[in-house]
Amino acid sequence: MSATGLDNTTLAQVAIVVRDIEEACRRWAKILGQPVPQVILTQPGEEVHMTYRGQPSNAQAKLAFFQLGPVQLELIEPIGEPSTWKEALDKRGESVHHIAFWTKDMGASARFLQEQGIPLVQRGDMGEGQYAYFDAEQQLGVQIELLERVRKERVG
Repeated sequence: MSATGLDNTTLAQVAIVVRDIEEACRRWAKILGQPVPQVILTQPGEEVHMTYRGQPSNAQAKLAFFQLGPVQLELIEPIGEPSTWKEALDKRGESVHHIAFWTKDMGASARFLQEQGIPLVQRGDMGEGQYAYFDAEQQLGVQIELLERVRKERVG
């Protein structure tokens, strides 16, 4: 982490929110010439210490992933609310939700983004690690997701 940017600028993922993940998987598989990926259901928000805009949320999502070289294409169908996924789908319909980067220090990266006027919107645990979404739509036109493999501290 530096005062001049994120500690890792290797793009990990581009994600799209969708209304029907099974149908979206079929459409993308056909275009990409890849098999239809497995759809997984996230754990309920309360089980992964999920917060949305600083408040606990029990929302979930169906997820599917296409590995496209070093970058994943993630499809997200929101289940329940409140969540940044549901908010984005309601606001813009099926559209790009976020771009994601891995970080080695979520706390420092979160502080850096917040100093840039990019606030934390949602976070949750993922196994030993965590994810966090930051609202960079005004500055960059899209949310940023940071992914941390081993959680040092929960952000938020």
